[in-house]
Amino acid sequence: MKILFTGSGTGGHVFPLVAIVRELRRIYPKKDLEFYYLGPKDEFSLILLSQEDFIIKTIISGKIRRYFSWQNFVDILFKIPFGVIQSFFLLLAIKPDLIFSKGGSGSISVTYPARFLRIPIFIHESDVVPGLSNQTTAKWAKKIFISFPKTEYFDPEKTTLTGNPIRKDILDGDKEKAVETFNLTLSKPIFLIMGGSQGAEKINDFVLLILNNLLKDYEIIHITGTQNLKETTAEAQVVEDLDLDKYYHPVGFLDEEKIKHAYKAADLIISRSGSGSIFEIAAVGKPSILIPLPSAAADHQSKNAYAYADTGAAMVIEQENLTPNFFMENIQLLFLHPERLEEMKQAALAFAKPLAARAIAREILEFLMLD
Repeated sequence: MKILFTGSGTGGHVFPLVAIVRELRRIYPKKDLEFYYLGPKDEFSLILLSQEDFIIKTIISGKIRRYFSWQNFVDILFKIPFGVIQSFFLLLAIKPDLIFSKGGSGSISVTYPARFLRIPIFIHESDVVPGLSNQTTAKWAKKIFISFPKTEYFDPEKTTLTGNPIRKDILDGDKEKAVETFNLTLSKPIFLIMGGSQGAEKINDFVLLILNNLLKDYEIIHITGTQNLKETTAEAQVVEDLDLDKYYHPVGFLDEEKIKHAYKAADLIISRSGSGSIFEIAAVGKPSILIPLPSAAADHQSKNAYAYADTGAAMVIEQENLTPNFFMENIQLLFLHPERLEEMKQAALAFAKPLAARAIAREILEFLMLD
């Protein structure tokens, strides 16, 4: 049996695929199951997928932007059609029994020719507002898995609520190992600040702006993004008081082994509101402050954030409202009322769906066995 996965190259698309494949292997340990990945060439995703023994094929990828850009003409007239042609012949050669699409740029170039080759397609949508690729593919997909109960656009008869697949290993963090990994003092509440798999420059800039005020009362693990680490660390050394330096721990990117320890140690998580981040935060049961990315397509991060905050698990601060006084007041108010933090923790755990990857894996195997 051959299962082919596709999606864009961000962590939000790749990590769920990794989680699903691991569950497929746990449920079905026989050797007659092969996993392929077909999508745009992206170094970050290809490294992660190669570690999971995917057979990787890449295609030219284009993107349809929801705003005017001359690049749209190049992508629509040349890149996307060429990617469709590449995918068509690769699908003929691979002959997958099922395609699982995570959506994102590049996936439509795979699912469109698959439609005409009559290859069954399952899709998963992470966000409250589906991307254009998944909106289109949903019209001929066999099954649609969603993360949020009120996901827009899809046919309810084909839709199953599973949550967003997470890697189960992130639940096995150890606070003592976090101390060793990040050189924590544990003398103050610990914040984990992150901006998704690529970091977030606006959040980094804001952290630097209020760094000393934060470090007076809190200890910080700050995931800056690999490309931003050097600059952020240098600026922090300029602005921070020397006696507070031991409470600030900037890192570029945390792999699976390290992020689980950071999650375990954190008393509060400050994050963008991609679905992957939200469902990992929920699974580890941590209170959070979410700062949606304003430029996210169809404002999906804001809708994700408010859908999650409605459960009581998080507070949302829009980026335009991210001022030092407002932010510090809200943080201090939370820690003055520990019962509120506990309520957020319990709401997060109630929202979490740590078995999402297993549920999807079972559906895939049942379909293949019965087909």
